[in-house]
Amino acid sequence: MSNNLEYRILLTKQAKQLLKAIKDRREQSLIFKRLEKLKSEPEKQGKALTNELKGYRSIRAVGQRYRIVYQINDQNITVIIVAIGRRKQGDKNDVYEVMRSLLSEISQEEE
Repeated sequence: MSNNLEYRILLTKQAKQLLKAIKDRREQSLIFKRLEKLKSEPEKQGKALTNELKGYRSIRAVGQRYRIVYQINDQNITVIIVAIGRRKQGDKNDVYEVMRSLLSEISQEEE
């Protein structure tokens, strides 16, 4: 992919709800700035997730506190934001726990 290609950022319904749940305006603003950076070379940012979250990537936002979980669709030149939330290991509201429950809901709907 060439460097001057700009990706479109799309937020899923869940990601929009998670973003809306963040009440601190400064934190929201920092997250929006981080989302903007994903428009160029999203595959070089963040890290690839593993296990049941394979196929997704994650980047940090607002220091170390938040994670933005996304997928890259090169065919449509789109970055799909699927979850935004705090990283709280061991907490049911941890962004990766939220992602896992979203994915299990989706797979149950498809059955």
